[in-house]
Amino acid sequence: MAKSSNFIKHIIQNDVNQGKNDSKVITRFPPEPNGYLHLGHAKSICLNFGMAEEFNGPCHLRFDDTNPTNDYKKYMDAIASDVKWLGFDWGKNQFHASDYFDKLHAFAIDLIKQGKAFVCDLNAEEMRAYRGTLTEPGKESPYRNRSVEENLDLFERMTKGEFEEGQKVLRAKIDMASPNVNLRDPVIYRIRKTSHPRTGDKWCVYPMYDYTHCVSDALELITHSLCTLEFEDHRPLYDWCLDQLAVPCHPQQIEFARLNLNYTVMSKRKLVQLVNENHVQGWDDPRMPTISGVRRRGFPPEAIRLFCDRIGIGKKETVIDYSILEDCVREVLNEKALRRLAVLDPLKITITNFPDDPQEVQVPNHPQQPDLGKRPVLLGKEIYIERDDFMEEAPKDFFRLKPGGQVRLRYGYVIQCEDVIKNDQGEVVELKCTYFPETFAGKTPEGMKKVKGIIHWVSAQDSVAAEVRVYDRLFSVENPLADKDKDFLSFLNPDSLKVQKAARVEKALSQADSEQVFQFERLGYFCADKVEFSSDKPVFNRTVTLRDTWTKLK
Repeated sequence: MAKSSNFIKHIIQNDVNQGKNDSKVITRFPPEPNGYLHLGHAKSICLNFGMAEEFNGPCHLRFDDTNPTNDYKKYMDAIASDVKWLGFDWGKNQFHASDYFDKLHAFAIDLIKQGKAFVCDLNAEEMRAYRGTLTEPGKESPYRNRSVEENLDLFERMTKGEFEEGQKVLRAKIDMASPNVNLRDPVIYRIRKTSHPRTGDKWCVYPMYDYTHCVSDALELITHSLCTLEFEDHRPLYDWCLDQLAVPCHPQQIEFARLNLNYTVMSKRKLVQLVNENHVQGWDDPRMPTISGVRRRGFPPEAIRLFCDRIGIGKKETVIDYSILEDCVREVLNEKALRRLAVLDPLKITITNFPDDPQEVQVPNHPQQPDLGKRPVLLGKEIYIERDDFMEEAPKDFFRLKPGGQVRLRYGYVIQCEDVIKNDQGEVVELKCTYFPETFAGKTPEGMKKVKGIIHWVSAQDSVAAEVRVYDRLFSVENPLADKDKDFLSFLNPDSLKVQKAARVEKALSQADSEQVFQFERLGYFCADKVEFSSDKPVFNRTVTLRDTWTKLK
C-alpha cells in the first residue's frame, strides 16, 4: 500500500535532506501503562513507527512509568501485544522512564544549582490560586527566592522521605507572568511514598511527565518527538528544560491532531468508567474502541493501518465518521475472508419431496477468488433458513419465502412453501416445502417463471449450534459528550449487543481458528471469539455488516 504524505513527513524529509541529526530519524511511542490502548493511540503508533520505517530508523517503545502503580505489568504486556499485533516491532529499543530516574534526579539538582528550580511549600489549592488565569498573570510563590543551598538541602530531605506527600514539591523557576501557564513555575518533582514495580523503594520523589518526557527523548537521541495537539502549549516547557540541561541532543517536538471518532468516546477516564461500572464486559469488549476490543471483534490490523493512513495527519481537529473505519475493515476482509453459510435465527424447513439421502453441493470458498477452491456442503430433507426470510402476510415487493411462494436456495434448488406449521401460541415453527429438481444451481426450466429471491440456508444434518453475538455501535448519538447537561452514559445504544444463542452454522466452522474471520453469506463478517470459542461451543462475534446500515438510519 502506498504511503500518503503529510506535513510531518515533509518536515522530516527536509531535515534529512539538510543533514540535520546526521540525516538520522529516531522516533518513539511513549504510552503511560495505566490502561489499554485505544484507536487514538493506534494513529500515533502508525505515525511514529511508520515515519521511522520510511526513513530507515528505529522507533522506541518507552513506557512512561513515572506514576507508580502495581498494574504496570498488566498494562505493559497489553500495550506491547497491541503494538506487535498492529504489525510494528521496536526490536531492542524498549525503554522505561524509570530507566532514567537517577539522571533525572541529577538534572533536577543541576537546575537547583543554576538557580532555576526551587522547593515550594504551597499546597495544591494554594498553587492553583497563585497560578493566575489565561488573562491574568500568576503570583510568585513566597518560597521562590530560597537560596540554592536551602533548596539543595530541602530537595535532599524530600528524597530521603523526611516530608509527607503534598508537603513540598520541586518547581522550575521560569516566569509567573508568562502568557503560557505551563511556564508559570511548573512542578517537576513531587513526593510519592509508593513502591515502584521496577525501582522498588529506592525513590519517594518522582518526576512529573513534562519534565521526564523531554529529558527521556534527549537521552534516547530521539530526533522527532511526535505528539498530539494538546501538547502544543507544553512545547515551550519541553524546549526550556532541554535548553537548561547538558543533554546529548535537543529533539524537535511536532504536534498533530488526535483521532476523534464519532459514536464512541476516546477519553481514558470515560473508558475506565465504562469498564468499572460494567457497562461493557471489560477492556476487550468488542464494542470498545480499544485495540484489544476491535481485535476481539475481528478488525484485522491491516484495516487499522489502512484507516490511519486514509484519514491522514493534520493540524486541525476533526471528527472522523465511524463508517470510514468500517469501510476499511470491509475492504480488507472482502479480499481475505472465506465465505461460509450460517443462519442466526433459524426457522426449520422440511422439503417433503426431497430424497432421504442428502446431496453434496460444491460451494466456492470465495466467489471472486477461484484459486481458493470449493468445499462440499450437504443439502438434505431438513434445512434451516433465517426467520425473517419468511413472511406469512408478505407485501407485493417481498421476494423471499411466503405461503405458496417460491424462492431459490443459494447454490441449490427452487423451493415452494406448501404449508405453515404453528405451535399453540400461534408462532411459526416449521415450513413444509417442495423442491423442483430441474432448478439446481441457477437453472430455470423452460416454461417456469424465473424466481427473484435467493436466500441462504444450512443443513440440519450438516450444521452445528453456535452462539453469535451481534455487535453494533456503542452509542446511539454521534457525539455522546456534546450535551454537557446529560451523562454520556444516557446515550449508550441499547442494541449494541444482541446474542443469538440458537444460531446454526456449517459444521466445519466448529474447527475455526481463534480470531479467524469469515463472511457469513448475506449477513456480514464474523470472527471466532478469541476468548470463548471452542469446538464444543462455537462463539462468533459480528465484525461488521456487508454494507453501512447506519446511513439508512440518519
